[in-house]
Amino acid sequence: MNTFGNIYRLSSFGESHGAAIGGVIDGCPAGVELDLGRIQHELDRRKPGQSRLTTPRKEDDEVQFLSGLYEGKTTGTPIGFAIWNKNQHSSDYEEMKTIYRPSHADYTYQIKYGIRDPRGGGRSSARETISRCVAGAIARQVLEPLGIKIRAYTSQIGPIRLEKPYQAYDLDRVDEHPTRCPDPEKAEEMARLIMEIKGKGDTIGGIITCVAQGVPAGLGEPVFGKLHAALGHAMLTINAAKGFEYGDGFEFANHLGSERNDIFFNHDGRVETRTNYSGGIQGGISNGQDIYFRVAFKPVATLLMPQETVDINGQPTMLKARGRHDPCVIPRAVPIVEAMTAMTLLDYWLARKTQA
Repeated sequence: MNTFGNIYRLSSFGESHGAAIGGVIDGCPAGVELDLGRIQHELDRRKPGQSRLTTPRKEDDEVQFLSGLYEGKTTGTPIGFAIWNKNQHSSDYEEMKTIYRPSHADYTYQIKYGIRDPRGGGRSSARETISRCVAGAIARQVLEPLGIKIRAYTSQIGPIRLEKPYQAYDLDRVDEHPTRCPDPEKAEEMARLIMEIKGKGDTIGGIITCVAQGVPAGLGEPVFGKLHAALGHAMLTINAAKGFEYGDGFEFANHLGSERNDIFFNHDGRVETRTNYSGGIQGGISNGQDIYFRVAFKPVATLLMPQETVDINGQPTMLKARGRHDPCVIPRAVPIVEAMTAMTLLDYWLARKTQA
């Protein structure tokens, strides 16, 4: 299961401390003129070492395209690409060969495959998400001429959260603060909290909110290919993602139907809803309103403090982790959430196109 998508598909490869991370994109329409600078920009938003709030690992994360492009346009053939790893500190993980890190994939990978790459988590490392950002950046350039715009932002770090709906914020200014929170005051609070947690050698989790605007009505494949189910699947494939809710989500449990039904009305000849508690999806199909959802991420599992664990023989031991790790994954996960959203929406738009 290293391939994502049905029509627009990404097959990714690579490990955290291997030679490269890369992928092959299939199903991309031909003749799309790509802005390669924008693709690199998405990688820059995800890469390590971009601020004091992230891991200090330094990687250029420059993408090299190997196939599928000619004179700046997609040819309709597979798009192959690679991002070469240059700043591995594999010696930091020597001890991990015989120890299972708490809440990591060390034990489960060992049980499933009988072998694992302990360097930086190997294939289970979030470094794998680089390939998603490339595929997502290309998908966005296909979707934008259709009027589809995708923006994600940090809406919560630990107990610090935004109380207002997404419409209250200028989402075009998300990248102005390293937390990627659109509220300047809350962003500073979040940054101070992350630095405080980092100073203790601990980590902290949070929530990312994503909004897709301009999505046409009719995207979705009931009953087992519902659009919200596909988005949930996409988000929960991201490292450290632990929860997904769209529209009013779990808040629906606190209300009556009369309080949360989205009433239809005729707006200049177009059917719209007066509210959007459904999050732009009803019956698993987009209804033309904004699609919005939230993704919860756990604290990074690697702590720079001693933790109890066991070794590969099941014997109790203490883990003293070394290396370069994020105290909070949220700021760097924002472009990954956007990328997975773009890939999912393009995949479903192409599916709808084949049915027309």
